[in-house]
Amino acid sequence: HGPYQPHEPGYGLDQPGYSPYEDEIPDPQARMLAIKNAKAYLLKTSTKSGLNLYDHFANILTKILDEQPTNTVDIIENISKDVKWAQFRKKMDTLRDEHLILPTFEAAEKCKALFIKEGGEEEREEVEEEMGHPALPNVMEAAFYFEQAGIGLNKDESYYIFLALKNLINVQPIQTCRFWGKILGLEMNYIIAEVQLREGEGEEEMGEEGEGIIAEGEKEMGEAEEDEQKKKEAEPPKSTYKPPPEIPKEANGTGTNKYVYFVCNEPGKPWVKLPPVTPAQIVCARKIKKFFTGWLDAPVVSFPPFPGNEANYLRAQIARISAGTHVSPTGFYQFADEEEEEEEGADTYEENSEFEPPPVAEMVDSLATWAHHVKPILKQGRCVWINPQKSEENEEEDDEEEEEEEGEEQQQERGPPLLTLISEDEGMKDIPAWTAQASTSLIPEYSVAILQSNRWPGAYAFASGRKFENIYFGWGHKYSPESYTPELPPPAQAEFPSGPEITETVDPTVEEEMAFKIAQEEALVEAEEEEDEEGEDD
Repeated sequence: HGPYQPHEPGYGLDQPGYSPYEDEIPDPQARMLAIKNAKAYLLKTSTKSGLNLYDHFANILTKILDEQPTNTVDIIENISKDVKWAQFRKKMDTLRDEHLILPTFEAAEKCKALFIKEGGEEEREEVEEEMGHPALPNVMEAAFYFEQAGIGLNKDESYYIFLALKNLINVQPIQTCRFWGKILGLEMNYIIAEVQLREGEGEEEMGEEGEGIIAEGEKEMGEAEEDEQKKKEAEPPKSTYKPPPEIPKEANGTGTNKYVYFVCNEPGKPWVKLPPVTPAQIVCARKIKKFFTGWLDAPVVSFPPFPGNEANYLRAQIARISAGTHVSPTGFYQFADEEEEEEEGADTYEENSEFEPPPVAEMVDSLATWAHHVKPILKQGRCVWINPQKSEENEEEDDEEEEEEEGEEQQQERGPPLLTLISEDEGMKDIPAWTAQASTSLIPEYSVAILQSNRWPGAYAFASGRKFENIYFGWGHKYSPESYTPELPPPAQAEFPSGPEITETVDPTVEEEMAFKIAQEEALVEAEEEEDEEGEDD
């Protein structure tokens, strides 16, 4: 408001003993009016905060008298701020209070299910005793070795994954289990478990799929017979184009479907089983590059169109990464028989009990001390090549078989055999396929050999004595020295060549029609005369 003017009622109140009317006794009504005006000014509510100066001063004085701090005049500004902050509180619902949920409490609720001991653990322990080795992997031990090189997750998340794998083993009939890695997504991530089911578990699913395929085939045959009966009349010409035969997927437990994979977004959430991968999905996954969203049912919009959703694309990328980055020390695995070693299609191996691990320095200096123990994937999308024309040729006649064998015989694809040394892997221009290093150079006698894949960034392996492990942390994309370029659409189909057989004729005139009718009548007359002459001769 500023200082009061002489004509205002509040003038002179700030100066005790002074009155504008010195010769007269001050009017008590004017003084009361000045006090009311001053109080009304202090009670004006702020349009920003909703507070007024009168109540604010009252709260400040109350706080000072209650607490009685030392040197109050020096901290009066801080007291004023504290009083203001106390006024601004979170609005509560009129019916019930809104309790604030701390982030730590939310995280604890999500992981609460991991710490509950279920009843199926005793049965699992009995099965492990019969099998002779535990199905649950020691995730914390592998995390410790990877931590020496600064790779992996924090200890809390590693332990949560450890407990999540334990719950998975209690629910599913799993023979072996391994923490495969973590693929990052735009909205959520994927934690992946690589498992091998007990014998007979995967065959039931294959049987159900086979029965469904047979039933669908019988239904299609019945529908085809009905369509043929309905369409006995003249039909338009049908296309003679035959699409290329579909390449069948590999059976469960072999090739790209050797293992079964379960995924979840966070430890504590339910595990979801990924479907088996097909060759068509692997072939298409090589041509596209998509980020994962974290939703398994999300569509994969790409060109060429991907045959499936994100769950199928995730499964295809897992198969590709496993085939290219899962390695072990050379000699740790060996073929069961010498005959299998000579065969290129050998898929079974066993642990070598006589294996002597090389020193860490040798494993770092020479890539020949590492070998692939997962079969590579061929261009066909399978680990074992198959001729897709054989099934069709068996259904055709013998003559047609001979012609097709001569003209359309496909050459068999052959990839590198199992347990091939990684030193034979091709690099990318000036970048080698692998980089090996020790976990520390300060204490080399206690260091760990770390192997990093440059072709699949995020794939790592460690080796320390007879212990080794493979893991992946990344976006699920293959490295390319050149920028990614989507595949171009096919060229437009050419027009059908024009010719007399497809060219429309010009409509005849009236004169031409009359001449054509006369010519037809003359031809009929001549034909009748010839018949009469032949009858007379007889």
